[in-house]
Amino acid sequence: MATSSPVPGSHVAPGSGGRPGVWCAVAVLLLALTVGQLAVATFVPGIDRFAGKAFGARLVAYPVLMLLVPVGWWLTHRTAGWRAQPWAATALVMAPFLIDVTGNTLDLYDTVVWWDDANHFVNWALLCGGLGLLLPRTGRAGLDVLVVAGLGALLAIGWELGEWWTFIRHGTELGTAYTDTLGDETLGTLGATLAGVVLALRRRP
Repeated sequence: MATSSPVPGSHVAPGSGGRPGVWCAVAVLLLALTVGQLAVATFVPGIDRFAGKAFGARLVAYPVLMLLVPVGWWLTHRTAGWRAQPWAATALVMAPFLIDVTGNTLDLYDTVVWWDDANHFVNWALLCGGLGLLLPRTGRAGLDVLVVAGLGALLAIGWELGEWWTFIRHGTELGTAYTDTLGDETLGTLGATLAGVVLALRRRP
């Protein structure tokens, strides 16, 4: 599939998508739905499914992480205008946070056996797909795949460290944490690898 190059001076961002207004609205909706559910989980008492899962920390961390791409882009491309923002990539990066919170809201982690595993695979594919759209191409498809897969592996390790620090080390899941962590890191890396392959195929002349 042929891909066209941006016209010099047109300020077309990688991962901006063909309809920036639509993708911008999607990103705003993703952020609002995530923050709304986090606020309920943090401030509404007596909901057992949210107990012991560090939702107070998530209420701070998730919006910050979701806004890293748009804020970082604005700080480095202030003169480009909002339409040049990579909104499609931004939405892909934001989506896993909403999926994770919604899974807790619907109690899917405790009622659906495969939900946690699917989450790590699919969410890392979405997250690293969005990040991969922002990365410069190396000119070699195989290297592009390795870069995205490696980034996903690093993020998977960091995520598991964050989970262990915030609620696993003093919680009820410590006994199964080792096996679960290895599985989650593997699935996250596989999801990132899939994202890298899809991006490489998408960019292929």
